[in-house]
Amino acid sequence: MTVHELLKNKNITLYRLSKNSGVPYTTLNDIYHGRTSLDKCSAETVYKLSRELDISMEELLAPYVRERISFELYKSNVCHRLKELGDIDFIIEMLKSDEISKLYRRKWYPESLYLLAMLDYISRENNVPLCTKYEPLRSVKLKEILYPSGVLAMAMVGDGEKLKKKALSNSIPEFVRHNIVENEVRNIA
Repeated sequence: MTVHELLKNKNITLYRLSKNSGVPYTTLNDIYHGRTSLDKCSAETVYKLSRELDISMEELLAPYVRERISFELYKSNVCHRLKELGDIDFIIEMLKSDEISKLYRRKWYPESLYLLAMLDYISRENNVPLCTKYEPLRSVKLKEILYPSGVLAMAMVGDGEKLKKKALSNSIPEFVRHNIVENEVRNIA
């Protein structure tokens, strides 16, 4: 849904959204009237609006984005959402929204599997039973291992295979299951 549609559905004004979200009214007015596209706004603006409108950043951006956002930005958005909500509320939101299935149906496999890995990891960390709905996806692996961009950059200037191997061995098991290298989801700026 567009910002226009969300405001109408939630019965709030641009002014109220601006005050509650901390996004300047002029920015919102430009988005609302199509003078600025939401996908050109800063991640902070999108984050503040998604939080206030109680919708994921991806869902908020969907009507404005012609292409997928980079996987690195997607991972960052998920980590920020986890930090903002806390573990249990994150689990609840993921299960309610069923974003994992939605992304998988769109064939956005890295994003879907990253989110599933995050859900499973946070569930394990909090002794919450795994949602059986996603059992078939737990055996799905990406064709190639996805390394963080920082690891790939360091591999280009150093001993590439050794660095990649070390990153893989230090990765969180729930992510490795899907061929995604991730070792830090909580220490974000």
